Amino acid sequence: MNDASPRLEALLAAAAGRHAARKAIAGARVLSYAGLLAEAQAVAVALRQAGLARDEPLHLRVSNQPPDLVALFGAWLAGGVVVPVHRSSPALAAAQIAERTLARFEWDALAAVPLKRLVGDAPPRREILQGSALIVFTSGSSGAPKGAVLSHRALAGKLDAIQSMLRFDENERTLLVLNITFSFGIWVALLTLLYGGRLLPVEKFVPEAFLEQLRAEAITRVAVVPTMMRALILDQPAKALAQAGHALAAARSLRTMMIGGESLGKGLGDTLRELIAPADLVDIYGLTETSTSDFFLMPRDAARYAGCIGRPSPGVRFRIRGDDGGPVAQGALGELCISSPFLMNGYLGQPELNPVDAEGWLATGDLARERDAGVVEIAGRKKELIVRGGNKIAPQEIEFALSAHPKVAAALAVGRPDARLGQRIHALVVPRDASLTTEELRVFLRERLDKYKQPDVFYFERDLPAGRTGKADRGRFAAMLEAGELASAE
Repeated sequence: MNDASPRLEALLAAAAGRHAARKAIAGARVLSYAGLLAEAQAVAVALRQAGLARDEPLHLRVSNQPPDLVALFGAWLAGGVVVPVHRSSPALAAAQIAERTLARFEWDALAAVPLKRLVGDAPPRREILQGSALIVFTSGSSGAPKGAVLSHRALAGKLDAIQSMLRFDENERTLLVLNITFSFGIWVALLTLLYGGRLLPVEKFVPEAFLEQLRAEAITRVAVVPTMMRALILDQPAKALAQAGHALAAARSLRTMMIGGESLGKGLGDTLRELIAPADLVDIYGLTETSTSDFFLMPRDAARYAGCIGRPSPGVRFRIRGDDGGPVAQGALGELCISSPFLMNGYLGQPELNPVDAEGWLATGDLARERDAGVVEIAGRKKELIVRGGNKIAPQEIEFALSAHPKVAAALAVGRPDARLGQRIHALVVPRDASLTTEELRVFLRERLDKYKQPDVFYFERDLPAGRTGKADRGRFAAMLEAGELASAE
């Protein structure tokens, strides 16, 4: 994968040629590499016949089914730019994405008629999409989801960098519990297939099923987010925890567990390493905007640097910047900034939100310190993003959705620490009408927000908490929660 301008479909086709007879995807359907290529080519033919142009966005409805991976490959063979959208996403959320992409077509491999026309007119040619592979929508501080445009060149280069660290091979049996709407899930699937391994995608993480899948399928590699592992081991009573430990220990085929998407923490990290030994636990930090996987805490560093995100991956440089924009002393706290050859092209239709400065440094919004030379520790968020179950959510997006309800005058949302999910979403609502109920709000939000963005706890108050300037203040709301000053509306 070292040619000047690699495209992912060419790399996948070459892998399919090398490993034609081997099983590529198992699960509800079993596909050989030859079968994967043939079915992807059929998808590509259908898309081209419909008129999909090169570098044109295509919405791809996915939920970790084998045909979804076929469609991903096929869309690239057709020259399209894939926009992964989960099948469970409500219509309004999908429509919001479509407003940004201007996509004409949507492909759902499980539908009776897979290809659906969203609009009649072809979108304009946009320079940002030339040579692009993916548009991944991610929440940001502005509220509305932002479409990070990732090129074939950047993704192929980052896959090379990850491979130099993790060494996938043709004997790999990878359990995919991360959805392929998630950048982490996408690269895990791609590396498995590019190096001749067998991919076992599952639609939903279920702790008991997960343990059985590791054992029964002789899994060698799995990628997870900390929330999944908290559900597996930290939320269990002693007996269940012992059983989980025995089940993990029985999965002797497991060589590597990769974990990322949110802070792992020392306690969970130590527990996991003990339970999965002798398998390796690799903690990975990265952003969609950088094609993911910018730092790795490898097993050799785990004991000394537990709780850190580790060292930068190949090609990545970092700075820790103070409030004045200048560097801080080693060990001092500042904002983590990343320079990488694998940066996104930008945000689709929102160039003004690009977090990359003129010198090519991307501001992550994470507060960090350099614990030791080249080893970075995250200390928290500079911005107000909520990280729930590994998903990054802008509080403004929740507030906008709540405020659209006719009985809501105003709303605030914050994340609060939670042992299982990392953070839970707490929403304070000022009702216009005393008859408003939390059930009304939940029903209303189901049509407007993905499930992981919906508040866990509601509070009804006469006014929003205000700061010194009189403006609504999320910090004050969080402080009131911390002090126990508010009672849940439920």
